Amino acid sequence: MASSSSSSTTKTQTLDSTRLFLTALATFSHQPNPPQLSFPPIPSTFPHSKLIPKTRFFVDAFRHAGDHSVSYFLSHFHSDHYGGLSPNWAKGIVFCSQTTARLLNEVLKVSSLFVVALPLDEAVVIDGCEVVLIDANHCPGAVQFLFKVPGLNGEFERYVHTGDFRFSGSMKSDPFLCEFVGSDAIFLDTTYCNPKFVFPLQEESVNYIASLIETVGGEYKSSMKNVLFLVATYVIGKEKILLEIARRCNRKVHVDARKMAVLRVLGYGESGVFTEDECESDVHVVGWNVLGETWPYFRPNFVKMKEIMVEKGYSKVVGFVPTGWTYEVKRNNFSVRSKDSFEIHLVPYSEHSNYDELREYVRFLKPKHVIPTVGLDVEKLDSKHANKMQKHFAGLVDEMANKKEFLRGFRLGSTEVGDDVENESNNGPIEGLDLEKEAMPSDKDTVHMELSSSLQEPDLQNPVVLNDEEAEKIIQELRDCLPTWVTQEQMLDLIGSSGGDIVESVSNFYERETEFHEQVISSTIAVSESQTSSLCDSGSLPKGGSVKSSPYGSTDVPSSQEYISLKPRNVIKSGISPGKRARNTNNKVNKKVKLNSKLDSRGPKQLAITKFFSKVLPDVQETPEIGSMDEQNLKDESLPHDDTKSYRDEIDQFLQIIDGTESLESYAATILRKTNGDINEALNIYYCNREVRSGKNEAGLVVDSGKMKPTADSSVEVSLQENVKTTVLSLPPEKYNPTEDACWSCGQRAPYLHLARTFDLLEDEKGKIKATSMLCNMFRSLLALAPEDVLPSVYLCTNKIAADHENVELNIGGSLVTSALEDACGTSRSKIREMYNELGDLGDVAQACRQTQKLLAPPSPLLIKDVFFALQKISVQTGSGSTGRKKSLIVNLMRSCREKEMKFLVRTLVRNLRIGAMMKTVLPALAQAVVMNSSHNLNHEGVVQSWKDRLQRHSAAVVEAYNVLPNLDLVVPSLMDKGIGFSSSTLSMVPGIPIKPMLAKITNGVPQALKLLGNKAFTCEYKYDGQRAQIHKLVDGSVRVFSRNGDESTSRFPDLIKIINESCKPDAVTFILDAEVVAIDRKNGLKLMSFQELSSRGRGSRDTSITLDSIKVDICVFVFDIMFANGQQLLGFPLRKRRKYLKDLFYDEKLGYFEYAKEMTVEADDACLTSEATLTKINCFLENAFLSSCEGIMVKSLDVDAGYSPSKRTDTWLKVKRDYIEGSNDSLDLVPIGAWHGNGRKAGWYSPFLMACYNPDTEDFQSVCRVMSGFSDSFYTEMKSFFSGDKILSRKPPYYKTAEAPDMWFPPELVWEIRGADFTVSPVHQAAVGLVHPSRGISIRFPRYVRTVADRKPDECSTSEDIAAMFCSQTRKMDVAED
Repeated sequence: MASSSSSSTTKTQTLDSTRLFLTALATFSHQPNPPQLSFPPIPSTFPHSKLIPKTRFFVDAFRHAGDHSVSYFLSHFHSDHYGGLSPNWAKGIVFCSQTTARLLNEVLKVSSLFVVALPLDEAVVIDGCEVVLIDANHCPGAVQFLFKVPGLNGEFERYVHTGDFRFSGSMKSDPFLCEFVGSDAIFLDTTYCNPKFVFPLQEESVNYIASLIETVGGEYKSSMKNVLFLVATYVIGKEKILLEIARRCNRKVHVDARKMAVLRVLGYGESGVFTEDECESDVHVVGWNVLGETWPYFRPNFVKMKEIMVEKGYSKVVGFVPTGWTYEVKRNNFSVRSKDSFEIHLVPYSEHSNYDELREYVRFLKPKHVIPTVGLDVEKLDSKHANKMQKHFAGLVDEMANKKEFLRGFRLGSTEVGDDVENESNNGPIEGLDLEKEAMPSDKDTVHMELSSSLQEPDLQNPVVLNDEEAEKIIQELRDCLPTWVTQEQMLDLIGSSGGDIVESVSNFYERETEFHEQVISSTIAVSESQTSSLCDSGSLPKGGSVKSSPYGSTDVPSSQEYISLKPRNVIKSGISPGKRARNTNNKVNKKVKLNSKLDSRGPKQLAITKFFSKVLPDVQETPEIGSMDEQNLKDESLPHDDTKSYRDEIDQFLQIIDGTESLESYAATILRKTNGDINEALNIYYCNREVRSGKNEAGLVVDSGKMKPTADSSVEVSLQENVKTTVLSLPPEKYNPTEDACWSCGQRAPYLHLARTFDLLEDEKGKIKATSMLCNMFRSLLALAPEDVLPSVYLCTNKIAADHENVELNIGGSLVTSALEDACGTSRSKIREMYNELGDLGDVAQACRQTQKLLAPPSPLLIKDVFFALQKISVQTGSGSTGRKKSLIVNLMRSCREKEMKFLVRTLVRNLRIGAMMKTVLPALAQAVVMNSSHNLNHEGVVQSWKDRLQRHSAAVVEAYNVLPNLDLVVPSLMDKGIGFSSSTLSMVPGIPIKPMLAKITNGVPQALKLLGNKAFTCEYKYDGQRAQIHKLVDGSVRVFSRNGDESTSRFPDLIKIINESCKPDAVTFILDAEVVAIDRKNGLKLMSFQELSSRGRGSRDTSITLDSIKVDICVFVFDIMFANGQQLLGFPLRKRRKYLKDLFYDEKLGYFEYAKEMTVEADDACLTSEATLTKINCFLENAFLSSCEGIMVKSLDVDAGYSPSKRTDTWLKVKRDYIEGSNDSLDLVPIGAWHGNGRKAGWYSPFLMACYNPDTEDFQSVCRVMSGFSDSFYTEMKSFFSGDKILSRKPPYYKTAEAPDMWFPPELVWEIRGADFTVSPVHQAAVGLVHPSRGISIRFPRYVRTVADRKPDECSTSEDIAAMFCSQTRKMDVAED
C-alpha cells in the first residue's frame, strides 16, 4: 500500500498487529493454532491520555493491558512508561524505535517475538493507520508518534503523541511533523506545564557542568585523587552530559556494570568514553537519588557523599544533579548546596520541555485539542486538573474545534463499537457507524426551533429539528467557541443560518465579527441612554452581568439579557408569536424572582417592618401582547417606563436615607432595578462606590451641585453588587496604589471592610508569596490613610487581641455566638444548626444569614478600631451579667456588618480565622509595606524586583525583633517610626516580656549528634522531664514565670519565686533565665518525679494564686541558660560565656531547690566521631540521665555558632532521647479530633481516639493515627464527660484532613503526648502529605498515650513539618515508592 505522506517516495511497509500477535503467540506458547481474537469494548475507565481516538492503539499503557487490544506503542525506555512490561509479556505487539527495541530485548528481557522495531522518519501503515516515528530529543530511542487515522469521506484524522520530549527549533522544519499542523489533537508531555519552569537550553546547562569540571579539575591537576566529580543520572538518560564532559575535559567517565550494559546497547560501549575502572577517571556516574532526594524539594545527602569520598580516598567531592525540578526561576545562577568539602550543583538540565517550549510547540502545531499526559488525574479529559492544564494553551489551539465530536472518538473505539469490532479481521479504526441515526430524536421528544436572523433570511423550507437537550448542548458548545460578549440571540441566529452546524456557525461569526460587535455596542448604548431618562420595563429584563473585556477595548458590554428581549433559551415550537414568547420568557423570570423572595424568609423572629422590602416584580402577564420585536422597541422609546413607578416607595426611601435630591432619582431607579427593589443591596452599592459619593459614578453620571448629567461615556452601566468586591488587593505591588485603591478616603478611620476583603482573598490563596503581597497592599493603604489602625489590624490578622504573655482571652464559645446570631439576623437556633450541618463553618453560616437579611437602612461602616475595641471590652467582662454584656457587644458588631465582614467577624470570635496568615507572614508583609511606601517610584517596571534583597532583609529583621521582643505594642510602632532604618537591633529584650524559646533539633542517637556538631567543642546536659520555664526578674525586683508558649504561670509557682529570690545575689538586678521546673520528692533522697506529678499541682490564675501552704508537690529549678543580665542582652554570646554570666549572678546550688542542669563538656580536640573514648563517655552520661528519671540529654555547641536563637531549631542544639520502643526518636504532641465508641470492657467510653497534627500554612489538622493504649479507666471517664454536649460536632470540619470516619468529631481543644514505635507511609492518614510522598501521609505505629500537655494550645502541637523531619531521621529507613 502506498504511503499517504508526500514525504515518502518508497513503498510503505504495511503491518497487521493482530496477525503479528497471533504468530508471536503461537511461537511463544508453542501452540501452532492459537484461538481467533475477539476484542471486547475498551473499558470506559481507560485513560484517555493513552488511547488514540477511533483506534485500539495504546501508548505507554502496559499497566492497563487487557484483552481489548494487541497494539501497544512504547515511546521510550523509562520505567514510568514501560511499567507493566516484563520477560513474560505476551499481551500484544510493542511498537517502538530500534534503540528502544534493543533495550527491551537485552535489558528488560522482553521476548523479541512481541517487539517490532519501527524506523525513524518513515511512514508505516499499521492496521490501516499511517504511523510515523520522529525523534523526541529526550533520551536515546525516545520518539514521538504521528498517527493518521482514516475517517469519514476518505479524510484522515491526525494525532501527535509526544511521549516524553524536549522541544527544539529544528522540529519546526521536520517534513513529517509539518504535515500535522492543525492536527486533531496533541497528546502532550506536560511534566513542566507551569510558568515557573522556564529553565535554560540544554546546551547552556551542559556547558556549565563541563566548564566547572575543567575549572575545578584544573586547580587540582597535581593530584587526581583530590577532587571527585559525581554526576547523577537515570539508568538511561543524560548521555549528552556525559559525552560532552568526556569531549571537553579530555576525561573518561566511570560507570558501573549495569550502566555499561545499557551503554553497550546504545552503541557507546566501544567508544572509549566510558570505563568500569574507577581508577581511570575522577568523573563517576551515580544513581539518581545518591546525592539527595529531588521530590518534592531537594534534600542533599552529604552523609552519603562523605562515605563515597572516604571509601575512594578523595579530599573533596563535587556533585551534579541535572533536572528541571531543582530549578528556581528567580535565581540568576544555578543553585548550589555546600557543606564542608562537599558541593552539589543543581543544574537545570532537563530532557522535558519547559513551559515556554510547550507553548511554542502548541503554537506551531495549532491543534484542535491538547491532551495532557502528565499530571494529577489527567487520565480523564474532563477532570479538574486536565482542564486547568489545558488553559495554559488558550489562544494557541484551534478555537473552532468541536470538543463533542472529539470526545466521541474515544467512545467509537470503546463501548459503542458493538458487533462491528468482532467482525473486523484487524485492529484498525472503526468505520460504518451511522451518525445520522444516532442523532435522530424520537417523535415525542422532537420540537421545532425557528431560527431566524436579522442578518440573513431564515430557511423556512428546512427548519432545524432538534430536541431540547440537543439544542441546549449546541448553544453551550457555541458559547464555548465564541467571545463572551456575543449575545444568545446572535448565537441562535448563527445556528439558524448554518442549519445547526457548529463549525459553520463559528466560521460565519468570525467572518462578520465586526458587524456582530457593532450590533452589541449600539444596543448597549441605546439601553444605557434610555436608562438615564426613562427605564425599561423591569419585568421583561432578566438580571444580567457585564463582560469585563472585549477585543475592541475596555468598554463593558452587558450580556444580551440586560438590554433586549430575547427568544427563549429553551426551544419552542415554530408558529408561536413573538409576543407570546416574550410573555413566556417573562413569566419564567418572575417565577424565579418569587422563588428567591420565598427563600429570603427569616423565620419567626423576622421583624414585620422588613415585609416592606419583600416586594417582587409586577406580574408581566398583564402586559398587552405585542406583535414584533421592532414594535416593542418603538414602544420602549415612546412610552414612559414604569421602573420609577414600580419602585416609587423604594426610591423615596433611598433618597431619604442618602439625603439626596430629586436629581438623583434616575440614578436611584437604575440601581434599584439592578437589585430588584432591595434597598439594602442598593445602598451597599452606593456606599461602597467612592466614585459615586465623590461626584462620579460608574454609569458615567456626574453629581454637581445637586444636579446629575451624563458624561461623554454613558454606555457603561452601574456595576452590580457582585462586582463591588474589590480584587485590587491582589494586584502586584508595583501596580497597587495605596490611596486610590483603598475603600475609604484620607482623614477617615479605616473600615473593617478593608480587612474582610483581604481575608476573603487570602482564604482562597495558598501561595505564601502571593498572600504576603496581598497583606502588604492592605498594610500600605493603612499606613498611607489611617496609620493609627495598623496595630489593631496586625492583631486582627493574627487572631489576637493582646500579647500572648498577657493571657487575655475572649472566653466566649460557639453557643454564645450562635445566640447573638439569632438576635442580629432574626433567625432561629434550629435553622443555624441546620445550616451548620451543611456548611460546617459558623462564619459561613453567619454570612449566609446576613446575605438573606433585609434592613430598614444600611448600617454605618464598621471600623477596624470599633471591632478591636469591642473585642478588648468583651475580654474584660466578668461577674454577674457578663454573658449578657458580651452578647450585646457581639450583636452590635454583627448588625453593622457588610459584604464578608460577618463571616470573618464570627470566625474571629470563635478564634478560627482560617486565612493562613500567621505572625511569620503578617510581620514580613507589614515590613515590606513600610519599605514600599517609602519609595515614590514603585510604579516603574522592575523596581520591586530590584528591591527584593532590601525587602527580604527588612522582613527578616522584623521577625527577628519579634522573636526577641514578642509584643506587637512595641514592635509595630517602632517599625512605623524607624521605617527603612529599622533593624533587629532597634529593640532589645525587656524583662517581663517573654522571648520565644530556642528549640532543639531531633537526632536518632549520639553518633548523629556528633556528626552534626563536627569537630566543635560541645556540652551535654540532662534533659529533664518537667515543664520549661522562662524566669524574669524585673527592675522593681518582682519575679515572673512564663511557659514555653509565653503564657504567664507566676501564680502557679509561689515556691519558685521564693527559691529564685533566695538564690540570686544582690547585684542581680534584672535577668531572664531558661530553666526546667521538675517535681521532686525531697523526703525520698531528692528523687525526681514525672511530669504527671507536676501536673497535679493547682494551676492558679490571674486573680487567684496558689499559696505556699497548699502545695503538695515540691519542685526543683534546674537552670541551664541566661539570655539577659542587668540590662545587657546576651543572645549573641556563646554558651560558654553565658554560663559564666549565669554563675556570677547566683549563689552555689541548693540541692533539691536550685540547681544547674547537670552537664559534661567535650572539648574540640575530643569532639570526633571516631573517638571511642568520647562515644563511651557520652553514652555513659546518657545512661546516667535515664537512671536519674530524665528523658535523655541535650547536646549543645559551646563556642562555635553557640548563640541563643529565639524560636529557631539549629544544628547546635540537639536532643537525644530514648523511647519505649527503638525506632521512633521522639514523642509527638497531637490533638484528639475524633473517636469511636468502645467495645467490650471499654463499652460506654471512647476508644480509640483519632489524633492529628497541625499544618500552620493551611491551618488544617491532619490525622496521624488512632490511639487506644496508655489510658486509665479514670481517664476514659474524664474524656467521656469532657467530650459531650457542644464538644461533639455534628459533622467533620472542612479543616480536618483524613480518610478516617470516626463515630464522632471533636473540636481541637486538647494536646496529648503520644509515643510510638516508628513512622510509616499511610494512604489513610494525611499528616505531612506531599512532604515525603506526593499523595500519602505519615502515620505512627503502635502509638500510646503518655500524658496531657497542658501548656500547649492545639495550634502549637506537632506540625506536619515536624513529622516529616522525624520520618526522615528515624533509624529504620523506609521505601517511599510512588504508586
